Amino acid sequence: MNYQFRKAELSEIAPIWEILQQAIRRRKEDGSTQWQDGYPNPDVVQKDIEKGEGFVLVAGDTIIGYSAVLINDEPAYEKIEGNWLTNDDFVVLHRVAISEQYLGKGLAKMILKHIEYFALSNNIYSIKADTNFDNIAMMKIFENLGYTYCGEVYFRGSSRKAYEKVLTKSF
Repeated sequence: MNYQFRKAELSEIAPIWEILQQAIRRRKEDGSTQWQDGYPNPDVVQKDIEKGEGFVLVAGDTIIGYSAVLINDEPAYEKIEGNWLTNDDFVVLHRVAISEQYLGKGLAKMILKHIEYFALSNNIYSIKADTNFDNIAMMKIFENLGYTYCGEVYFRGSSRKAYEKVLTKSF
């Protein structure tokens, strides 16, 4: 299968939202509190895309995954209970979701690898991310890809596990 990771377009909000709704249901079925409070929602996706921060993973013409990718733009990360590995420019990833029809194929890892390439292509050598304490699947992905647990950050009143990966120039 030929996969491509690219910026999302406003006309793609509906299929992106469907993928996020599937992920929201999966989090609930897993007993997680993550994404169970009306976030994310279509307005969040629209803002991601308008700011050039919404990205899709596509197989041919089919959108099969989504992530927001931001540069140096996460105010919650300024107040970490713990320590980041670096204090330089960084890429942030949020809202990683894969279509139900494509689960179990390592595509979330693929998205994170594409984000590493995006960071390096912008001469940025740090990726920071967070996840809910009960999102075991995402924590395993972070650990498998060499992310380091750095402490806790807070979003909408709840704490989240914060991770960072320092990239090398020889990608």
